[in-house]
Parts: sequence; C-alpha cells; structure tokens
Amino acid sequence: MHAEIDHLVIAAARLDEGVQWCEAALGVTPGAGGAHPLMGTHNRLLTLAGAGFPRCYLEIIAIDPGQRPARGAGQRRWFDLDDPALQADLAANGPRLVHLAARVPDAHAAVRALAAEPLRIDRGEVLQASRETPAGRLEWQITVRDDGRRLFDGALPTLIQWGPVHPADAMPASGITLTDLGASHPRADELRTALATIGLSHAIEVFAGAPNLIATLETPRGRVVLASKGH
Repeated sequence: MHAEIDHLVIAAARLDEGVQWCEAALGVTPGAGGAHPLMGTHNRLLTLAGAGFPRCYLEIIAIDPGQRPARGAGQRRWFDLDDPALQADLAANGPRLVHLAARVPDAHAAVRALAAEPLRIDRGEVLQASRETPAGRLEWQITVRDDGRRLFDGALPTLIQWGPVHPADAMPASGITLTDLGASHPRADELRTALATIGLSHAIEVFAGAPNLIATLETPRGRVVLASKGH
C-alpha cells in the first residue's frame, strides 16, 4: 500500500479569519474554495506542491453559518470542527494547523488495514463527497468517524481517494511549498506502525513527545513552521 500527503488542514473559527491568517503568516491570499453541503463547512485553498510532496495543498476550513449539514442527526463534522474546546481555542487564539489528509488509491482497503490486528484503529466510514467548482465537479471518498474525531491528536491522517479530478491540478502557483513534515506523540511507535500500514512512513518523521504536528513551509516571507501544539 502506498499513500501521499494530500493536504494540510488549517481550522478557523470563521473563514475570513482564516484568510487573514494566511495573508499575515504566509504572505499570500488563498485561492477560491467552495462549500461542503454534507458537512456544513466551507474552505479556501492554495497549493503547497513541491518535489517531496506532489499535488499537496493547504486547506483553510471553517463551519459555514449559512449551511445546515446534510449528515444525519448526532453525526459530527469532520476534523473535530464540532468540538467545543477546539472552537474555543480557535476563537481565542486564531486559526492553526490541526490535521492532514493522505491520498490513497483505495480508501476502503486502507481502512481495513488500519482496523486489522494489531492496530485495530477505527478510521471511520468511507463517505462519498463532492462540491461544484468553476472547473467542474470535484468528487472524492473520505474517511469520517461519526464522532468527527481526528486520531493521534490530528497526526494520523484522514484518508481521501479522489475521483478523476484533483483540486491541485487547477490551482495557480502560490510561491509556497511544503518541505518537511513531522509529528511527535506519546504513542510514537503505534503512530509509526499506523503510518507504515497505509504506506505513508516515507512522508512523516515521527518521534516521541507531547502531541504535535509540525509542517515546514518555504514562503515569500521565508521559512514558516506551523504547529498544531497538541490540539
């Protein structure tokens, strides 16, 4: 099994705050995104693609106050966006890196591999999602737990399997590239095994420590390090 880093997830209390954060922290304005009717969220995007992380991009995402999620009652939004503690932190301290997604050729097979012994990790149901773009309809399959939880404090990626169109293919150059990705966690050995199981151990350096996801970017303002800080 082989996987690649698909995108980094920056959560914001409001999408306009996410845009302002991007302009201040990275020196660029993110490109257009869209709405996710299934989850009641909306986003803005910019490419991070480089030699080490092809087709990788940055997603700035927030709850859309103008949408009601189409998911069933009791099912939470992706990326822990319904978590009150996360929302309180975003409101108090601003947008930040919270998670990442990994691109896989077969999401169902990757979910089964994580669920098998010895890991027995429930990465969630594989959902069909889509949104309309000026270039056409984007379709993908993505793992989302009913409780919306990220796993390993955000360091174990959500799994995504794209349809015939990938959003990064239509993104203009941003001047920003992802150059390095690492994670620390108290259960470092288990996290390493999980990443190896889905074929992603080549992309993320894992070491023991307090929970943290760390991404290093080269930007128009020089090197910028984003950290989840265990939230």
